[in-house]
Amino acid sequence: MNRPQVILASTSQYRAELLRRILPQFEQRAPAVDESSLANETPAQLAQRLATAKATAVARQHHDALVIGSDQVASCAGRILDKPGDATRAFEQLAWASSRTVTFQTAWSLLDSHNNRQWCGTDLTQVYFRHLGKAEIHRYLDRERPYDCAGSFKCEGLGIALFERIESLDPSALLGLPLIAVAAALREAGIPIP
Repeated sequence: MNRPQVILASTSQYRAELLRRILPQFEQRAPAVDESSLANETPAQLAQRLATAKATAVARQHHDALVIGSDQVASCAGRILDKPGDATRAFEQLAWASSRTVTFQTAWSLLDSHNNRQWCGTDLTQVYFRHLGKAEIHRYLDRERPYDCAGSFKCEGLGIALFERIESLDPSALLGLPLIAVAAALREAGIPIP
């Protein structure tokens, strides 16, 4: 029996590196999705809606594939923390997160485009920041330059030194794709992992 093609509906190098941990062969496609939030949408609702929209957008172009979409929304004290894009915004986000808890909602969706079967879920990760002084925020940003990361840090690198602790059921979720849940869904869809 031929196994369906697996496609990651993302151009993120981080998500691709994660998926390669459990699946050596897959393709990547850019989903054409508007990532704006809707009125009164919670971070969890936004993340799940976008993960599903990304998988659906790519599945429309591939009629016999398993398509994985994912999205992550970081929030702290009522504010969504987007990818900062530059040092000024990254500094502001880290100063805001100092001594606070940042919540990451990492949603995923697996869509079988052959029969429209779908699996999805959202992982909650809480990152407890220690008190961060201005000089150490600047030192961190100079060394790691995490301007393409929600929350302005890379926990897989030097960013881990910014925290008191992390609480999560799946440590890969904070990096952008909850592999425990995605692996289970892929197995259910017929992909042998490991």
